[in-house]
Amino acid sequence: MTTYLLAGGGTAGHVNPLLAVADRLREHDPEAIVLVLGTAEGLESRLVPARGYELLTIEKVPFPRRPNGAALRFPVRFRRSIADVREMIAARGVDVVVGFGGYVSTPAYLAARGAGIPVAIHEANARPGLANRLGARFAARVGVAFAGTPLPHAEFVGMPLRREIETLDRAARREEAAAFFGLDAARPVLLVTGGSLGARRLNRTTVDSAEVLAATGWQVLHVTGAKSEVEDPGIDGYRMVEYADRMDLALAIADAAVSRAGAATVSELSALGIPAVYVPYPVGNGEQRFNAAGVVDAGGGVLVDDADFVPGWVRRELVPMLADRDRLERMAGAAASVGALDGTDRMIALVDGALHDDGGVGAAGA
Repeated sequence: MTTYLLAGGGTAGHVNPLLAVADRLREHDPEAIVLVLGTAEGLESRLVPARGYELLTIEKVPFPRRPNGAALRFPVRFRRSIADVREMIAARGVDVVVGFGGYVSTPAYLAARGAGIPVAIHEANARPGLANRLGARFAARVGVAFAGTPLPHAEFVGMPLRREIETLDRAARREEAAAFFGLDAARPVLLVTGGSLGARRLNRTTVDSAEVLAATGWQVLHVTGAKSEVEDPGIDGYRMVEYADRMDLALAIADAAVSRAGAATVSELSALGIPAVYVPYPVGNGEQRFNAAGVVDAGGGVLVDDADFVPGWVRRELVPMLADRDRLERMAGAAASVGALDGTDRMIALVDGALHDDGGVGAAGA
């Protein structure tokens, strides 16, 4: 019987692929013990127990970015976190640590190394985070969602996707999706989404362009997010919802999309062959531009800066794109060519390789 410790959390970008892998591990081996390491404050504190997994928690110890009191306390707190995880590994008989990045992953990687058990890593972003940059130096196996991600001995596995996405038959579900959202299945649909919290620029520009978009004959499914400041324009064929709890159906009916370029979103749109305009989040370390780079370079997407996504751009660029069905078909094929629907199974194979690769990079003493 194998005991897995899956480490990650804080954001949906870490938790969702972690849960996809956890579910598949349990499917493959119902006798396996799957434990999850996280914090008491992150998204995992709610989602992991709800999915039926035991959550082990440690203190959240962010790496200090400036010299202050927290920086002085960091070494002691960080060593304590590593010791806590190593005690968990010993007490629970953990055979392998599978990390997805985030605060808890670094102490998990170091504890596993000290305990002499293998580490497998999944990096969701094209620009890897600090935890996975460190862990990849000695991990037995490293899987990445985007080809070209700069980590040592990285293998492309794609993104572990939710079962309802990887098995989605878009054509077969189109009528159901149209009924669910109150749309016409016979007319094309543009999906606009900025994620669960929304995106102010996408929301404002889309609403301000509502009549122009409607004049193309396309319908708009606009998922505004929870903090939206826009009102429904009330135009026929324009469906505004705050949150899509059936995102599988939204993707089933989408013939094209306008979206942020989070790793999961890019991975899902690419895997399903949906042509997209990507508007990367303008704050942070720029990882969203890198996430979209592969599908854009392949011809499956278009990249536009947040500041440039204005009604004028919609008229000049997006409207002609929607009118060119041949171009959209080419973009759909290009997107699918770089996407992967089997990311979960690929990651499971990578974890299995870490477990049975005695000479791997992460072997004891590495």
